[in-house]
Amino acid sequence: MKLSNNQQTLLRMLPGVDLLLEQSKKDTFFEGIPNAVVVNSIRQTLDSRRNRILAADPSIDEQNLSDSRIMELVKESAAESMTPNLKSLINATGVVVHTNLGRSLVPAEVIQNLAHIAGRYSNLEYDLGAGKRGSRYGSVEDILCEISGAAAGMVVNNNAAAVLLCLETLARGKEVIVSRGELVEIGGSFRVPDVMAKSGGILKEVGTTNRTHMQDYENALAENTALMLKVHRSNYSVIGFTAEVSLKELVELGTKHGLPVMEDLGSGTFIDFSKYGLIKEPTVQESVAAGVDVVTFSGDKLLGGPQAGIIVGKKQILDRIKQNPLARALRIDKMTLAALEATLRLYRDEDHAVRRIPTLQMLTMNLNELANRATRLADDLNAISGSRLEINQVELSSKAGGGALPLLELPSKCLRIKIQGLSANKLEQNMRQNTPPIIGRIENDAYVIDPRTLLDDDLPIIRAAFEKLLN
Repeated sequence: MKLSNNQQTLLRMLPGVDLLLEQSKKDTFFEGIPNAVVVNSIRQTLDSRRNRILAADPSIDEQNLSDSRIMELVKESAAESMTPNLKSLINATGVVVHTNLGRSLVPAEVIQNLAHIAGRYSNLEYDLGAGKRGSRYGSVEDILCEISGAAAGMVVNNNAAAVLLCLETLARGKEVIVSRGELVEIGGSFRVPDVMAKSGGILKEVGTTNRTHMQDYENALAENTALMLKVHRSNYSVIGFTAEVSLKELVELGTKHGLPVMEDLGSGTFIDFSKYGLIKEPTVQESVAAGVDVVTFSGDKLLGGPQAGIIVGKKQILDRIKQNPLARALRIDKMTLAALEATLRLYRDEDHAVRRIPTLQMLTMNLNELANRATRLADDLNAISGSRLEINQVELSSKAGGGALPLLELPSKCLRIKIQGLSANKLEQNMRQNTPPIIGRIENDAYVIDPRTLLDDDLPIIRAAFEKLLN
C-alpha cells in the first residue's frame, strides 16, 4: 500500500516508546502504576494512532500527534488498565434480584463477618473440639437444619451444581421421572434435560405441558426408576386448563414404592411472601415438612445471600451426596460460607430478616416509602440551576428478577425523566458511562428511575451525574 506524503509525515511525528517512557518517569501521575502497565499503555496508544494514520482517518492531524496529546492518551489508557473490571454501580431499574447486576445485595452484618473471616485464618475444616480435621459443611449445616426443619444439609457453589450433584449421586445410569411441564430452562441456557444428561441420569417425561396426573407417574414407574423429580417453575407460570401432582402426593407415591423424591425449588425462600401482600411462593420449610427426601435452592436469589446452591433433606440421602467425589469440585470457599452463615443467622427472627436483608426489604417496601424516596430525588434534580429536565412521578411496576416470582408486578412510584435536546437512549448511555455507572430503564421514550432498588447514598450520586450532564 502506497502512503501519501501526509501519511508519511504523520507517521514520522509519532514519538518512540522509549521517549514516552522517560517522560512518564518524571510525571507524578504514573506513581504507583507498574512499569509493565505504562509500557503496554504507550504501545497501545501508539498502535492506535498508527493504525488510524494508515487508514487515512481525516480526524488525525499534527495537533492530535503532539507529545502532550499522546501522553494524555497514555494516561487515559493506564488509568483504565488500573481500574478493576468488576465495579459497583447504581441499580435504578427496579429489578430487585438483577442477574446482570450481581443479583442480591448482602446485609451489612454479612459484609462485616466476611471481612473478618477473609482477613484471618479460620476453622474452615478444623474441628476445634476434637482438635482434628473437620468438615466445611459444619459451619452452616446446623443453622440450615434449624431454619428449614431438615435433618441434614450442605452447600455447593450454585443451584445448578446442587441439582447436578444430587442427580449424579442418586440416579446415574437410571431413570428420573419428571413432569413435561416442569422441564424448565433458566438463564444462561441451563435446561433440566441437559443437566440430567450430564449427571448420567435418564430423563423420563410424563404428562403434558399443561396437565400431569398421578396416574402418569404411576404408569412410568419401572425397575430402572431411581428418582422422582419435581421442579418448581420459578421463572414462568402455566395458567388456564392445568393440573399437577402436589409435592405431598408425590412423596406419598415415593414412599409407597420405596423411591426417593427430590424437589428443585430454584429461587428458594424461607419467607412466606403472601404474608406481605405478595404472591405465594413455596417455602423450603413447606417442602421439608411434606417429607421430600432432598431439596435444592439458591442462596443468592430470594434468600438474599451470596451465590450458593443449598441442599437439605434426609440424613441418609445427604450422606451419600456428601461422599460423591464431585462434591469437592463443586464446593464453596470460606468467604461464601462466611457470608451465607451470617445471612442465615438473620432468619432466626423473620421480622429482623425482612428489615435487614436488602432483597427482602426491597420486595416488601410499601408505596409511601417509595413515593417519599422518588419525591426526594425529584426535588434534588429539579434544584439543578438552568435545568432542561422534565420530571414526572408515575406509577409503574418493579420486578423481583432472578427468575423468581414471574407473575409478580410490584407497584412502584418511579421518575420519568426527559432532557430537552437529548434522546432517552443518549441519556441512558450517559448515565451508564457515569462513575459509578447508573443503570436505569427506558419506557415510552423516557428514561425511568425506579427508587425501589436505590440505596440512600445513591441519591446524591444521581444528582451529581445529572449536574455534570446538564452543565
